[in-house]
Amino acid sequence: MALQGPIPVTFAMVFPHGCYIVGEVEPVKDFDASANGRFVQARDKQTAELVWQVAVMDGDPTLKPAQKTVAVKILAPVQPVPPSPMAGLPFTPVEFDGITVTPYVNAAGRLAYSIKVREMHAPRQTAQPAPSKASAGKDAA
Repeated sequence: MALQGPIPVTFAMVFPHGCYIVGEVEPVKDFDASANGRFVQARDKQTAELVWQVAVMDGDPTLKPAQKTVAVKILAPVQPVPPSPMAGLPFTPVEFDGITVTPYVNAAGRLAYSIKVREMHAPRQTAQPAPSKASAGKDAA
């Protein structure tokens, strides 16, 4: 089978309605290596990068409340810094690049996905379409 390991996807495939940070960026604990009160941060099995985690709320209005918040794991050598909050918004919009998903069966026996990313940043501004010459002439009249 051609698909092995994490599956590369785009931000629009995972969060077509956008997403918002609702938690702090925190290191992920390596439960196997941490012992006797000593914290060891997890490293990604394929890249050996440190693993960080942030909770985000999916902007999809059709999701049930329990499905809205998901954990996104960020692979980075240092703690990623979230984008600056936007005035007038209760949550900070965010986008991710270098996204992969890994399907797994959760404790309830249901299919779930682990989301890993390489970069976190503020949403990119989309360019507004330039007014056509026909409409520009109408406004001037």
